[in-house]
Amino acid sequence: MSAFEAQLFSEIDKLRVQLLNNVDIIAENQRAVEEISQDEILTQIEGVILGIMTSLSRDEVPILELPNRSSWANISFDSAVGLQMSSEHSVTSIRSDCPSSVTKFAQILKILSVVYRLVQSNSYATKRDIYYNNIQLFGSQRTVDSIIDDISCMLKVPRRSLHVLATSKGLISGDLCYLEEDGTRVDCHSSSAVNIVSSAKFIMIVEKDATFQRLLDDNLCTKLSPCILITGKGVPDVNSRLMVRKLWDTLHIPIFALVDADPHGIEIMCIYKYGSVSMSFEAHSLTVPSVMWLGLLPSDLQRLRVPEDSLIPLTKTDENKLNSLLKRPYLTSQPDWCKEIELMQQSKVKAELQSLSSIAPDFLTNIYLPNKLRYGGWV
Repeated sequence: MSAFEAQLFSEIDKLRVQLLNNVDIIAENQRAVEEISQDEILTQIEGVILGIMTSLSRDEVPILELPNRSSWANISFDSAVGLQMSSEHSVTSIRSDCPSSVTKFAQILKILSVVYRLVQSNSYATKRDIYYNNIQLFGSQRTVDSIIDDISCMLKVPRRSLHVLATSKGLISGDLCYLEEDGTRVDCHSSSAVNIVSSAKFIMIVEKDATFQRLLDDNLCTKLSPCILITGKGVPDVNSRLMVRKLWDTLHIPIFALVDADPHGIEIMCIYKYGSVSMSFEAHSLTVPSVMWLGLLPSDLQRLRVPEDSLIPLTKTDENKLNSLLKRPYLTSQPDWCKEIELMQQSKVKAELQSLSSIAPDFLTNIYLPNKLRYGGWV
């Protein structure tokens, strides 16, 4: 390793030592995510149908109870896991005799029947396939997406175990090779990944596709080699989050988030690190609490004297989002993050990563990121 590389990665190496010291502690607190057999899934679906048949035989109204995935009241926080659904959570009753819920009742049964056939035959379908199989019943793709998550939560099984796939939107590049389950070898120099091989020193999560592409065009993976870049193109899909978690579980190297200095970017970073309310039932396989905030920090805007004409005034919606973030349970364990958010509130401005180009066209790739990594400029 050259003297330049040694200096560049010295702070990252120190961070990795700290993370490795915490790995055993985190592992003890994280519940093992066990693979659920096909027979177990079929048995659970049969149990739901049996409950409906039993109600009908007793001349009672069939009711499905779904855990409430949208309420913070159902969420607990564990620093080693993130946001997770409480064992004593409230439920929403879907009645078959109520005009406001009978359609959803039918939609759930339809998707349960599809999932049962898929699992039984060991075949797979996309969420898009399910929607187009009965457009009239479902009305929109979003309905299908939500119900599949409801079923996953109700049955207490990972969504991928339902044999329903979602089209991945994330991208990855850098020092990484792995095998797909079908044996295909993927070289990320050119999420069911196994046999991951990498000598990367760190992983960088990039919020936006435009920034990701810019970093690739500027050969960041070569300039900061060895490293891995990954983006979920905004709010990450489950597959992107699974990949980040898989990389952490396999490599145990520092993971940094590069997001805009705005409320939306901060929330996206929090989803990777701590999870989301709607997917809290899968927190143990999706969250990576070791993620660090590399940039763009609100304090960077002042420190680097980013030109005022590149800054954007906060809207009322932005201010409400910042207030909401500061009330999240996980921020009590992140005082440095709170300081950055409070600084944004005080300055009343936000900025995109592209604002750094107002200092110099290549500032982000050639100056900002190398210096951040060299001197440990993360929080």
